[in-house]
Amino acid sequence: MTTTDPLGSQRTARVAWACLSEPADPVAHELVTRLGLTEALDLVLHGSARARHRKLDRFARRVQALDLDGVLRAGERAGARLVVPGDEEWPEGLADLPRPPWCLWVRGPAALGVVLARSVAVVGARAASSYGDFLTGQLAAGLADRGFTVVSGAAYGIDGAAHRGALAVEGTTVAVVAGGVDRVYPTGHSRLLASIAESGAVVSEVPPGSAPSRTRFLARNRLIAAMTLGTVVVEAGLRSGALSTAHTAAELGRPVGAVPGPVTSSVSAGCHEAVRRGWATLVTDAEEVADLVGDVGTDAAPVRRGEERPEDDLDELCRRVLEAIPPYRSRSVDDLARIAALSAGEVLSSLGQLEASGLVERRLDGWGRSRSR
Repeated sequence: MTTTDPLGSQRTARVAWACLSEPADPVAHELVTRLGLTEALDLVLHGSARARHRKLDRFARRVQALDLDGVLRAGERAGARLVVPGDEEWPEGLADLPRPPWCLWVRGPAALGVVLARSVAVVGARAASSYGDFLTGQLAAGLADRGFTVVSGAAYGIDGAAHRGALAVEGTTVAVVAGGVDRVYPTGHSRLLASIAESGAVVSEVPPGSAPSRTRFLARNRLIAAMTLGTVVVEAGLRSGALSTAHTAAELGRPVGAVPGPVTSSVSAGCHEAVRRGWATLVTDAEEVADLVGDVGTDAAPVRRGEERPEDDLDELCRRVLEAIPPYRSRSVDDLARIAALSAGEVLSSLGQLEASGLVERRLDGWGRSRSR
């Protein structure tokens, strides 16, 4: 291990733990909870102490290769800053995780503490359909227009569409990645990640230079769920990383929205099951997502109604008389009384109300529907 300890013991210890352990490692967190950051680190770094605690063997090889100065220099070369708990930028929501990250590397101008105060995670399938891709872009753009930061994982499919949708309207978007902030993954999103870093932020809990892996992707998902106000999942299979993000959000007490798709689509099966089981709310556009995760009253979605028609407010008798009049013919009062099963007086009274409403008109051969309508 080499370091000049330029950060102070607590910050340096956090960087060391991020280098020595995998994200959310239970042994590391148990040890730090019991002993404290620096005391636990001293125990791991001391060879004879490791020999007495076999659980600590998992850290031995990384201890030998630990170079904190090199890690810090790599972060500086990438233009990344180190953020730890207690810093103004530290996302408050991460405190809800049972095993939060030791620290974060952040590349980009967006101040996490500010932009995540009003944020939504938008996640979904990598193998997205054209329907999911289009809908995600519309949804992300609508959320960005409403002042929400769109957070996702920069993967192909729904993640990429979410970032692009926010960028298209010059909104703020944050990418939480499974490798180091200096590692472009997937390589096909190099330009997208560069665009995100120009105006938003690229975030990781693993040190610069680290490669993404399956376990790191799963660990990354918990950060996306915890640092945002809520999660929306678009096109997710029954077994998918996106659905695990939504599950974590629900477990943390965050609202979860699910976008419906065709019932025959396997990539929407996870969304449908989440709604069916009751732990996700069906959402179809940005207004409904804002209503789900935003401020009560301020972000309320309008009540959706069908087309309003003049006959909607008619009483039963008027409705029966109007239905007895064909669209392009006239009928006498006697005919209307017979067809509607009403008395002549009831028909005349109803016709008076319908005429006043502009729905019917008197003609030479009887009564007909108003031509103006």
